[in-house]
Amino acid sequence: MFSFIRPFIFNLDPEKAHDLAIKSLKYNFLPSSLFSVQGEEILNTSLFGKEISNPIGLAAGFDKSAEVYNEIFKIGFGFVEIGTVTPKQQFGNEKPRVFRLEKDKALINRLGFNNDGSDVIRKRIEANIPSSLLGINIGPNKDTDNMTDDFLKCAEIFFPIGDYITINISSPNTKGLRDFHNKDDLKNLLSKINEIREKSNFKKSFLLKISPDLEDSQISGIVNLILEYKIDGIILTNTTNKNRESLIDVNSKEDGGLSGKPIKELSTEFVKKFYKELNGKIPIIGVGGVDSGESAFEKIAAGASAVQLYTGLIYKGPNIVKEIKKDLIQILKNKGFTNINEAVGSSLN
Repeated sequence: MFSFIRPFIFNLDPEKAHDLAIKSLKYNFLPSSLFSVQGEEILNTSLFGKEISNPIGLAAGFDKSAEVYNEIFKIGFGFVEIGTVTPKQQFGNEKPRVFRLEKDKALINRLGFNNDGSDVIRKRIEANIPSSLLGINIGPNKDTDNMTDDFLKCAEIFFPIGDYITINISSPNTKGLRDFHNKDDLKNLLSKINEIREKSNFKKSFLLKISPDLEDSQISGIVNLILEYKIDGIILTNTTNKNRESLIDVNSKEDGGLSGKPIKELSTEFVKKFYKELNGKIPIIGVGGVDSGESAFEKIAAGASAVQLYTGLIYKGPNIVKEIKKDLIQILKNKGFTNINEAVGSSLN
């Protein structure tokens, strides 16, 4: 069905197409049985203390304001990350700000954390209990006087709900945000986040989402802080505002974060590097160019305990998770694995 309507969807402005997708999901007309596959128990895993049916997640950026996460679970995702959520509602950057690169199977976006704000989103989640693992991706408002304070406000609001919180320091579309990759800035942020964790009555996992534009020399320092401040997981990676050399689509010159197939190998290399440094101490979620069972397995074999996708959903439609699950099950069986967890880091052993 998606292949039939895709030409119509791709004739729409990308943001209008996205809004249409959100509205369609709200109708909740697709039964979850349509997206189940035989033998899926081989994909069962645990992530941040919760059992999930499979390690395939929807990355932050699709359900920004927590409108349809339970409907997204029904199309086969094992977990969903909403956001990025900021303390106050914001429109984001000026339009147009999302561009398809069809020849490259990619997107460029400079959305700028458009969302309904933390108060509205908190109430939505409280009124609609998640049916599986839900992550909440948080960030600062564009006009804030203090980015650290914005992270802390969101952390305090969302610690009681959801299953994990992602500290997003890696979007290229908010000026100054990536400065948090610097040792002193990151140390200050994580120490204050930990103060909130210590006084909270809720045991909540929190993750760090990292840029793919880091220098290799920065990795060890970030890993040391991750372990020192007991971060529970890491997401590798966000979009890149570099790596345009091989792109052929006319939209490749647009400013913003590049996602999709062109960053597949880049993000997988980051998974390998961080996995070796972390030595399996915390789970890694691999993101970037996941659109098939093979690409999902590559990241898992490189050290990811789970994967996320977004751009692949745009190009292949809602059946993508079912296809990934089917292919991933076959790959695991062909390689002699009895559960997905056995494959984590297997290409490095």
